[in-house]
Amino acid sequence: MIIVNYGAGNLTSVYNALKHLGIDSEISDEPQKIERADKIIFPGVGAAMAAMENLNKTGIGEAVKNAVKKGTPVLGICIGCQIILESSEEDGGVPCLGLLEGRAVRFKNEPNLKIPHMGWNQVNFVKEHPIFKGIPNNSNFYFVHSYHPNLSESSIYATASYGQQTFPCIIGRDNLIAAQFHLEKSGDIGLKMLNNFANC
Repeated sequence: MIIVNYGAGNLTSVYNALKHLGIDSEISDEPQKIERADKIIFPGVGAAMAAMENLNKTGIGEAVKNAVKKGTPVLGICIGCQIILESSEEDGGVPCLGLLEGRAVRFKNEPNLKIPHMGWNQVNFVKEHPIFKGIPNNSNFYFVHSYHPNLSESSIYATASYGQQTFPCIIGRDNLIAAQFHLEKSGDIGLKMLNNFANC
């Protein structure tokens, strides 16, 4: 399993979580190695523009696209959930990878609502997926984000609510699945989801 290194943060946390589970993985920034991987985790924290500049400059973006096209299981985490969309509102608008139709949008301002959304929040599964095996619906996961996916219902696997806003927090299609929250920071329940991905 390859953890994609495209200059975003948080890669070591994902690597250590997999190591704790006894799952072999490697952090790589080599497009050919990424494209040949049996499974890919596409994690990260940071800004959409900086992430996309790195993905485009290094060829990693094309490698991930090609891996998805040939059916390789790919898991996106946090910003890896946003830049698989067509675009992001962040930084005045950023073209993204376009693996799913939709865009990342900022939370709307509400009285007394703090942005970024930070902390534990309940996740409601709306469609079945193998990574949910053994995980109770409405389990709590750890979030840190100001933007979230906005896309058609057919690509939504789970939602969460913040203030008066309900937003997609697990999205995907076929061999591509992505979570807005941090699985690697979500305790045993997050580790269970990572383990499910490794074994599905």
